[in-house]
Amino acid sequence: MKYIEQTLNIGAARPFSFLHVSDTHLTYADERDGERKVRLAENRSKIFPDAPQNLADTVLKAKELDCFVAHTGDLIDFVSQKNLEEAKAFTDAVDCFMAAGNHEFSLYVGEAKEDAEYRNQSLDKVQSVFKNDIRFSSRKINGINLISVDNSYYLFEQWQTDRLKQELELSMPTILFLHTPLYSAETYDFCTKDGTELPAYLMSVPDEKMKRYSPDRYEQQKQDEITREAFELITNSKNIKAIFAGHLHKDFEACLTPTIMQFVTGIGTGRIVTIK
Repeated sequence: MKYIEQTLNIGAARPFSFLHVSDTHLTYADERDGERKVRLAENRSKIFPDAPQNLADTVLKAKELDCFVAHTGDLIDFVSQKNLEEAKAFTDAVDCFMAAGNHEFSLYVGEAKEDAEYRNQSLDKVQSVFKNDIRFSSRKINGINLISVDNSYYLFEQWQTDRLKQELELSMPTILFLHTPLYSAETYDFCTKDGTELPAYLMSVPDEKMKRYSPDRYEQQKQDEITREAFELITNSKNIKAIFAGHLHKDFEACLTPTIMQFVTGIGTGRIVTIK
């Protein structure tokens, strides 16, 4: 893995660090899940051949730094017994603060529309291997509020927005951990190479920016009113200081607003973050 070092001065009572990683995409399966999933594992492992080594490096680096790991989703590429066993071994080896990605709930990659009904088929099984609630969690460290939210289907749900409002009312400097980055013009241009490559895999892309999306992609990514409310809550917040996300498989950072930095960490990268 390669490493990026980052320091954020946001008012911590005492400095602390974490290691941000995302999109590991473990691709294990064995006979317990049947021949179809074994074939899926064989094919997907060709796309993510470095996943086992990247995960091993993450564990070693977290132990070396004596810090927790903030993982923003797609630790596993699809649901299988072996993938969940490997995920549990990882969460037993390090302190993992997790935000779910869409692949956490993928039974067979690309097989079906990803929505709440689809996610709930595997949610309990997947949640059982993680220590924190992978759909919404918060932890307070040295006066800083760390919040992870599952927005992996490009949406916030009402209960998530309500809980985020409650957390922000604490008036603490806050860091958000999300799987899917939030829209900004700069991030959109980075994703699409100034509109030549579509779609942009971002939450809350304006409608006018999605006119050339395929009907299926537009349907999947269009924001509803609850998500619009969440986006406005986040981007208007004076307490949120930074967002860490993944999903793009590339490293990128830019101002989301004049007061909020958004850091996207790609495959094979560990972002070593010191909070002061």
